[in-house]
Amino acid sequence: MKSALGKKKPLELEDNVCRRTNVFKLRGNVPNYLEESGSTAAFQPDGWGYKSHWGMAVNVYSTSITQETMSRHDIIAWVNDILALNYTKVEQLCSGAAYCQFMDMLFPGCISLKKVKFQAKLEHEYIHNFKLLQASFKRMNVDKVIPVEKLVKGRFQDNLDFIQWFKKFFDANYDGKEYDPVEARQGQDALPPPDPGEQIFNLPKKSHHANSPTAGAAKSSPASKPGSTPSRPSSAKKAAPSSSASKSDKDLETQVIQLSEQVHSLKLALEGVEKERDFYFGKLREIELLCQEHGGENNDLVNRLMEVLYASEEHVSSSLIKSMNSPSSRRSTDSPSVSDNFRFV
Repeated sequence: MKSALGKKKPLELEDNVCRRTNVFKLRGNVPNYLEESGSTAAFQPDGWGYKSHWGMAVNVYSTSITQETMSRHDIIAWVNDILALNYTKVEQLCSGAAYCQFMDMLFPGCISLKKVKFQAKLEHEYIHNFKLLQASFKRMNVDKVIPVEKLVKGRFQDNLDFIQWFKKFFDANYDGKEYDPVEARQGQDALPPPDPGEQIFNLPKKSHHANSPTAGAAKSSPASKPGSTPSRPSSAKKAAPSSSASKSDKDLETQVIQLSEQVHSLKLALEGVEKERDFYFGKLREIELLCQEHGGENNDLVNRLMEVLYASEEHVSSSLIKSMNSPSSRRSTDSPSVSDNFRFV
């Protein structure tokens, strides 16, 4: 290829060019073209695209069939090695904390690690982390849609698919700079979240026999000597522990039945709360998409809605208290709001 671009046709772009986020899929002798044209773009040799000099993220839109995906063990080992974590299962990525720190590593300043809950154990804390991740994606013009409602459930396949995509996204954007994950967390303990596969309502598997009064009686009673004939008073004494043991067993069975009924009712209540949460989360997601579509119109209402959607937990709590105490919060009973539909269990 000649050095003067005017004498030879420059590199052709494919007919179907992806014009989102300054990412183009190139063909031809790309390295020579970049070298001769003096381009400052950071070329990615794996075919995913190149990063413009504006510093936006390189988007990865699909998984190449020719490239092998990492196994679950390899992907967890990679996460632990890069971020100095102690995850043992892919499902533990459902907290979203690891992805937040990956974004801080790739694009310093695009996310505040002080707001990330590295010790998240509950689903609403996971959602908080993924909101921060969504905000960083938007800031860096990453087009990937995060399936938050699926990831926070802790299911294996959903989390494996997302981390496989994120690994390719990481490879396309990482520039090789040094990064200290422990120092970046500023002393926050990055404890892995509990295994989502564990049932929180499972009864302990300890045997009641070990703690029952009959067990202590059996241990304390001396073994009868062979050949000895027990007297009538001793046989009368043995009848009393037998009746008390049967009564204790019945009491334990009654307690087990009562606890099982409580567990069943709690599970039903939890399912109802989760359905209600998913319902309103879907509505908020639709509002978010509408706001993003009209975000470039400089609309005050749209900007205000985006501020509310991406506000931190502390800001939302304080704003809610102020709005409840304000005179404008008083309205007629004929105009129901979204809050009227919430049920607290």
